[in-house]
Amino acid sequence: MFGRLLIALLSVLPKHALSRAAGWLATRTVPVGWRESVYRGYSQLFGAKPEEAALPLTQYVSINAFFTRELKPGLRPLALDAIVSPVDAAVGAYGVVNAGTLVQAKGRTYSLASLLGNAELARAFEGGTYTTLYLSPKDYHRIHVPMSGRITHATYVPGELWPVNAAAVTHVPDLFAVNERIVVMLEGDRGGRMAIVPVGATMVGMTRLVFDDLHTNARRREVQRRTYDPPVPVDAGGALGHFEFGSTVVLVCSPDAGVIEPLTVGASVQMGQRIGALPAEPV
Repeated sequence: MFGRLLIALLSVLPKHALSRAAGWLATRTVPVGWRESVYRGYSQLFGAKPEEAALPLTQYVSINAFFTRELKPGLRPLALDAIVSPVDAAVGAYGVVNAGTLVQAKGRTYSLASLLGNAELARAFEGGTYTTLYLSPKDYHRIHVPMSGRITHATYVPGELWPVNAAAVTHVPDLFAVNERIVVMLEGDRGGRMAIVPVGATMVGMTRLVFDDLHTNARRREVQRRTYDPPVPVDAGGALGHFEFGSTVVLVCSPDAGVIEPLTVGASVQMGQRIGALPAEPV
């Protein structure tokens, strides 16, 4: 009942304006003397771990700087010869792409072609595996590369800014295919493709990439496509982008790029943790 009421309320509110306002507030400078208490209060409220932050708390000039903090070196060991989790998150869904369809929640599915904004591209993933990874406010908010390869394309797809929490996943049809998102296409070093799709959400100021100025919640609300020639080389575990609060990443792996191994819905994963197997090295 509460979930339906929340979605009904948000349906009449200006979600983009609210999210831009939240992003603006989050970038305001916090007085040095307040910083430690503000960030520790936030951490207590949401369950974040300030002791993992790379810098002393007084060095984060704004709430946004704390949201997007780097971690102390060595806290997220990188699994070798594997597809790795790009984020700290909870598993929202896992499965095999069947007839171009992905599961959003129990009893609710959506179209991969709609998510990617490209029906022809979606066909390359048929029979592949996917997972949905949900970041809550407690999580580390940076996004990393799941496997080594080359980024060939990135597309900003404007849309709604519904929340991506359990209530929204249950009640909003086609949530990940209607929300703002950036579709990043990665060709694996051993072949195949992976789609990495950071999805925007209510109160997420922006989702940003490190290799391009594309971002969600843009004022120019039209599809923006990038083709990289030459492609952008990336290594597993390398920086890809960040969320300016929390949101979701959808990973979709073509059958020839490897396989995302079975993941339990609701389980926690950490960036760098093995979540899948790469194809064998070419002979």
